[in-house]
Parts: sequence; C-alpha cells; structure tokens
Amino acid sequence: MGIRRLVARIMSRISTFRSYQFVLLLAAALAVVAFYYFGSEKENFSSTTKRIKETQASLNTNRNDADLTVDTGVSHPAGSEEKRGEEQDEDEEGERFHSRTAYSGTGDRRYNILMMFTKVDKSRSLQDKFRVAMLSMVKHGRFMEGEVLVLHFVSDQASKELGERMLQEFLFNATFKYEVVFHDVLAFAQKLFPIVEAMQKHFSSGSGAYYSDAIFFLSVAMHHIMPESLSHIVQLDLDLKFRTNIRDLFQQFAQFPPGAIIGITREMQPVYRHTFWQYRKENPQTKVGEPPPDGLPGFNSGVMLLDLHAMRASALYNQLLDPSNVAKLADQYRFRGHLGDQDFFTMIGMEHPELFYSLACGWNRQLCTWWRDHGYGHIFQLYYHCHGPVYIYHGNCNSPIPDD
Repeated sequence: MGIRRLVARIMSRISTFRSYQFVLLLAAALAVVAFYYFGSEKENFSSTTKRIKETQASLNTNRNDADLTVDTGVSHPAGSEEKRGEEQDEDEEGERFHSRTAYSGTGDRRYNILMMFTKVDKSRSLQDKFRVAMLSMVKHGRFMEGEVLVLHFVSDQASKELGERMLQEFLFNATFKYEVVFHDVLAFAQKLFPIVEAMQKHFSSGSGAYYSDAIFFLSVAMHHIMPESLSHIVQLDLDLKFRTNIRDLFQQFAQFPPGAIIGITREMQPVYRHTFWQYRKENPQTKVGEPPPDGLPGFNSGVMLLDLHAMRASALYNQLLDPSNVAKLADQYRFRGHLGDQDFFTMIGMEHPELFYSLACGWNRQLCTWWRDHGYGHIFQLYYHCHGPVYIYHGNCNSPIPDD
C-alpha cells in the first residue's frame, strides 16, 4: 500500500510539472505572436531621419496655418513602389509606411495623386478642408475596370494616424479601386534639401535654407524623388472641392504639347504683378505680371500635373535647377518670393513658357480675393475672371467654397 501511495504521489508531481511547462510554452508563444503583430503597427524611422527629427523642434510644413496675405499653394514618396494588401512599405533608407488597398489587382493601371498632409492633427480647419476634398472626390470619382486611384500623402506621424482614421470614413462609399500610401515628411525633406537648398533663399518666407522649407519644393524635384517606374502624378492642395470625376483631370496629360513637362493653371490674382514690381518698373513694356490673355500673370500650384518622365528627360528643366541658373534668373527678374514651388515655376515660366501646359482655369478655380481689397481693386477682375465650367474649386487663403 505504501509503495502505491508513493508511486501515485510521484506521478502527480510529474503531471503537475508537465502542465506548468505547457503553460509556460503557451505563454511564450502568445508573447511572440503579440510582439510581431502589434509591433508591426509602429513606424520604424531610420537613424538619419531620427537625427533630423531630433534637431527640428518644429517642422513648418503647411502654409495654410499661416496668416495668409496672398494666394498660396502648398505643393509639395517613399523610395519604393506601392505595395498591395494591408502591409508595411520600407524604402531604401528604412522608413516604414502603411499601405492600404481595396480591390487592387496586379495588372491594374494606376492614377497617382499626392497631397501634403502635415500638421493636420493640430488644425481643425485643415481637417475640415480634407473632409470636403475627399468626400467630393469620392462622390464624383469614376474609374474603369482595371484602374486604381493611388492616394499619396506626405505626412508627419501624428497626422498620419489621424488621416488613416478619417480615410476609413471618407473612402467607405468609394465605387472605385484605391490604394493609400503615407510618406514620411522628414525623409522627403532630407532628400529634397541638397537639390533645392540654393533656391530656398529666393522663394521661401524664412531667412535661410532649412529642411522645413525644402518640403515646399517637392514638386520641383519630384522626378528625382519618386521611383522611375512612376511616370505621371497629380499634385493637389488640401483646400479643394471636386465637381467632376478626377479621372478626367488625368486626361489632360494627353494635351501636353511637345516640350511641356508640367500642367498648371494661371494665377487668378495680381500676385505677381506685385512681386515683379521692380522688374516691371525697369521694363515698362513687359508682359510680366500682366493679366491674361496676352500677359504673363504667373501660376498657381493648387492643382498640378507632373509628367515625371518628361521632367527627367528635359535637359532644359534640369539645367534650370542648377544653383547658378536659379540665382541668375532671380537677379534678372529682381525676384524675391515666399510661395516655394509656385514662385519657382512662375519665374522660369516667364523665361521658358514652353515647359508648361496651361490648364483651363476651371481645373483650379481659385476663390481668394485678398488683392482686390489691397490696392488692386481697379484691375482685379482682369485676373480673377474665369470663363467656362468649374471642375475644381480652390478655397485658397481660407476662402469659403460654394455649395453644390
């Protein structure tokens, strides 16, 4: 009897020991799963990007929050191609981004658009503008079978997290295939800075060249930033309202004449009549700053079609990016602006209009009237009028956008 009790006691302890081991193994397995599943939801910035982030207490990457006194346009990728499925994208420098896909197939034709999406988490006004833009885009958006709208957002981490939540609502009723890709604004600024540093002193509101200013020139060097597999992209401001199918805007690429690399609308206020005042004084017969149809009023960058393939291939355009040529033109036209890429395109457009395809004003119907009440009321309508249908409203300088 004693032996039986001893054997039973030993077996009981072995059984207990094995159960305890099993529990430990199960807990360890669950911990591993949790680590990879939840850990993958966090961005992992490269060491270089971290150093930039640590040296910048505040990155001023959205001019819509400023006290605007003129027409403004914010134009502004990861180094990798778009991924399919809900996964993380990692570019050559190690930044990771979330990419969400709905219905996308491997052979789909992609229509790429890009928006700056920085400091949105801190601005209710920007959130409201984004809501109007996205809901109107979805409302009118129609694409054919085998086509995908790819939405690129250049963003900081906090705005990205907010944007992902907002897009779940805005894209819920989309009838077309889409992808969403977020790109890190700090990584972009790092790549842009060596290319655009020289022009920042001519076309930035700040004094000097900073990483934070570089992002305002994204469209200028987009052909160097995006992968070569991406040949066309439409860059849009956040304060837009669509009244037609955005797919129709892409059809304008086919209208580019030989030599044109960028599609853009004219500026609809006498902004550059004012900015070029010294050059106009020295050259009283010039068309620079004069209203349409015969004048050169400059450009507005709220809606831009960028033929990246043509930009890469254009020897003339890439020569104009050279610091010595930027300085030469700025001195020739006595130019000092603060609107980033819009100023650069306007200045080189005075000298080389063949680089640009003029979009109809209805594709970027600007609503700002600031200059009407600040010294130019007698000629304002010469710049502001827009004949023909309106496809996209642009509520620049916080102008209200008409209801449908």
